[in-house]
Amino acid sequence: MTDILKIKAETFNKRRVETIKGMNLTDDSSSRKGSRNSYYRETYRPQFHYSPEKNWMNDPNGLVYYEGEYHLFYQHTPHDTQPDFGNMHWGHAVSKDLVHWTELPPAIPPGEDGAIFSGSAVVDKNNTSGFFDEEGSGLVAIYTNEGNKAQPGKPQVQSIAYSKDKGRTWTKYEGNPVLFPTDTLDFRDPKVIWHDESSMWIMVLAVRNRVEFYTSPNLTEWSFASEFGSDIPHIHRGIFECPDIFRIQVDEDPSITKWILMLSVGDRNGVNPDDPEPPAGGSGMMYFIGNFDGKAFTLDETLESFDAIKWVDYGSDFYAAVTWNDIPNEDGRKIWVGWMNNWRYGTTLPSEEWRGKTSIPRELRLRTYPEGLRLIQAPIRELSQLRKPILSLQDLSIKPGMNVLSDISAAKAEIIAEFEISSAVEFGFKVRKSANQETIIGYNISNEELFVDRTKSSATDFHSDFTAIHKAPMKPEHERIQLSIYVDWSSVEVFGNNGKTIISDMIFPDLESRGLELYAIDGELRVVSLQINDLVSIWGKETV
Repeated sequence: MTDILKIKAETFNKRRVETIKGMNLTDDSSSRKGSRNSYYRETYRPQFHYSPEKNWMNDPNGLVYYEGEYHLFYQHTPHDTQPDFGNMHWGHAVSKDLVHWTELPPAIPPGEDGAIFSGSAVVDKNNTSGFFDEEGSGLVAIYTNEGNKAQPGKPQVQSIAYSKDKGRTWTKYEGNPVLFPTDTLDFRDPKVIWHDESSMWIMVLAVRNRVEFYTSPNLTEWSFASEFGSDIPHIHRGIFECPDIFRIQVDEDPSITKWILMLSVGDRNGVNPDDPEPPAGGSGMMYFIGNFDGKAFTLDETLESFDAIKWVDYGSDFYAAVTWNDIPNEDGRKIWVGWMNNWRYGTTLPSEEWRGKTSIPRELRLRTYPEGLRLIQAPIRELSQLRKPILSLQDLSIKPGMNVLSDISAAKAEIIAEFEISSAVEFGFKVRKSANQETIIGYNISNEELFVDRTKSSATDFHSDFTAIHKAPMKPEHERIQLSIYVDWSSVEVFGNNGKTIISDMIFPDLESRGLELYAIDGELRVVSLQINDLVSIWGKETV
């Protein structure tokens, strides 16, 4: 077996660097073609995650599918690698496959109405707004204006803009703002959806320690409907941000559905210091399962303690995720993407030309387990087009001190593995490995914990909280553990037991740190199956 592995590894390492055809999805990218290949090979630049060509990005906004394109808008400072909240724009990129992206000019700039904070976008199919008299339908963006002067003392208001040319140009509504707060300074991040049963638009807003629901027949006139969360003390550990609400099938049965309410919670920064934090500290995301009748969201179960909170991700670096609106019914998937960063250290990252990226897009499902319904996240199937196989193994025993992957070198990879619980007390992978660097993705059998240890992952001295081990509870299923791992130049995303448990973390190793190890501690490990693939760069040229 070792000789076979060596042959495969040597073949991979000696493979000529191939040039692949870049996917220029629209003519809008023509001005960037000459510079694109050089910009997307900088130190730490993600090779299969979206990142802007330069400068700062944070929350994904306005995710919407329209006429063959997936739109990704996002919070963007186009002139600096630091967030300039007073001059925040909506950045913009489009894709035909959720994998290859074309960056377009910023979509909605700030102005006298204030900065452009987070929000959402919808397809106004029936022209309820009246903006599309001749065209019949178009895109409407709903966003928070920060720095509003229309009403003194109410700096955060909701405004809208519309596009008649597939999102390439936008017109701000002359009647803005369309919604003012009543009694709070924190009133932001609208997510808007169409509710079929009531034939109304629904807006969910983050309002400090709660969310508020509003309804509208036309996207310009909004009425308060209800609020959720103010009377649940266990969930209050930071200001709420970037809510999302959507209906989803249970166990992929179209006759049984539930509603999911998502909430991002910002770094508390000393607020209520006795309250527990999200699993990895700083900012994080929680979700709630229940029902929504077009006006109010009701929980399926009572949250009696902090331990009852359901967390989306147990790593540091998955935040402000929102779902795509208007994915065609024939597709049927619920897909989202998150910001791979953490507000505790996000402005100090060691990348120099750009700062901020998204996670890989993930499909969401809701499945029944003995302990109840749980959210499942799976990498989208479109990522498979990037695969270049490195090796495939089955039915293999690993003993302590043995590394069957010692001849494999990978700075980016997809690792899909299934293990049978044996006598080892801990097992897993060491990725981006060198003499002094490694990231450990492991499973502790006695504690029934999945973990990512990035304490030796990279240059970690840019912030004291970056050096950490992140753990997630995860029981074996039928005495087996399944892992899907996505390693990029500056991140790892770990999907445990087919997406039931997730840990997403940034890492910043040297590009030369590309060793790979499969390890077992204090006992033997049975590998049921193992597949390792290279994932080619999405930026137009293959990289080493």
